Amino acid sequence: MTELIPCGAYRWRLEKKGGMRVPGVIYADRGALEKIRKDRCLEQVANVAHLPGIIERSLAMPDIHWGYGFPIGGVAAMDLDEGVISPGGVGYDINCGVRLAVANLDREEVLPYADALASALFARVPCGVGGGGDLKLNNKEMAAVLREGARWTVARGAGRAEDIERAEENGCLSSADPDAVSERAFERGRDQVGTLGSGNHFIEVGYVETVYEPEVADAFGLREGGVTLLIHCGSRGLGHQVATDFLQAMQKSGREKIAIPDRQLACVPIRSSTGRRYFAAMSAAANFAWANRQYLLHLSREVFTRLFPGSDLRLLYDVSHNIAKIETHKVGREERRLCVHRKGATRAFPAGHPDVPEAFRRVGQPVLIPGNMRSGSYVLVGTEKAMEQTFGSTCHGAGRLKSRSEAKRQIRLGDLERSLEQEGIRFRARSRGTLVEEAPEAYKDIDEVVNVVHGAGLSRKVARLRPLAVIKG
Repeated sequence: MTELIPCGAYRWRLEKKGGMRVPGVIYADRGALEKIRKDRCLEQVANVAHLPGIIERSLAMPDIHWGYGFPIGGVAAMDLDEGVISPGGVGYDINCGVRLAVANLDREEVLPYADALASALFARVPCGVGGGGDLKLNNKEMAAVLREGARWTVARGAGRAEDIERAEENGCLSSADPDAVSERAFERGRDQVGTLGSGNHFIEVGYVETVYEPEVADAFGLREGGVTLLIHCGSRGLGHQVATDFLQAMQKSGREKIAIPDRQLACVPIRSSTGRRYFAAMSAAANFAWANRQYLLHLSREVFTRLFPGSDLRLLYDVSHNIAKIETHKVGREERRLCVHRKGATRAFPAGHPDVPEAFRRVGQPVLIPGNMRSGSYVLVGTEKAMEQTFGSTCHGAGRLKSRSEAKRQIRLGDLERSLEQEGIRFRARSRGTLVEEAPEAYKDIDEVVNVVHGAGLSRKVARLRPLAVIKG
């Protein structure tokens, strides 16, 4: 069993041993730690600590669970000259992320029409494995999406200028290069802008159940009883193909040069030709994801306007949680440019940070943490402590407790459907199997996870959301 040393109420240290270059730091309370120990994710925290150029510590959030290479819920910052970049530290679904919109409607106004709203969203939003959407793009259009991200979608009339201002990186990484993306990735993404996909991706209509910090909630436009819309999606088949292409390339070219404890941590120096090309392709896939979520918001707005004339969905924020980015962080007494891998982890920048949109700079960056289709989700705000301890990072969701195969074995569809109906939650899913795989019981307790990051000071609770209707692939 991996030995962990407590170093605070919510912080545990995994000491350096063997080839580890830095210690591991895990954020959890004792209850969460019991769940974390059930898979090999702590071993993965130690494996990440072996990577050349890693700065200060290999980090794990309380929603940590086993992933490919890095654990899901893992964070690592790399020196730009000595460090490496690893697709396993980003994930297959590049820039999988969450955007939250706030409606000018109350729960009581929407509740009588919740069933019709669920059906209308399900009919309008393409979802399911490999599902294609309204847009069929040629190579020139695809290249524009990969360069411009959410700006491309807005320029087509599917959004507003303020949508760009309220997205991480303004919905576009300038480091993107469509020429670094394979033709196979182009083909897979050609009809997937504005599609939800399957798995844990969803659209959720909910409402603000509780406000914890009224001043911050007011800055975010959140009020108790107000209706919300969450969109959780990523770069679809295009991002998956980019990850596949570069994992194969790095396993061939980088493995002989860099000693790693797990071949899934295939990596190359950031400054190498393959490293630069992966970063450019990953950035392009991230832009594809921002364009995708922007179009999904556009489709959702169409549905709301049709069912509730005069209604409006205003974007609160869009955050990424599978990405590597070049950021400035304080290391010791000096400011340094680092490549921060966040895999299943969310940026949580504090008040006053220049990368926080002007609308929120006085209070801090909105942090969006989805839970499950029964218990709901949280809105938090970034903190200075996150900058000091985790390179401005916090958790990204509840985190899986059961694998998809375990969920299918242990959870009965009929019982799940009855329990959601009893809670008054409308649900639509392209695949009933997906509904079981994504059952609330398959996930950790979102309250426990959020209480850890709140208690540790990595982000503060602002509001809790409850679901009314959930759309899945």
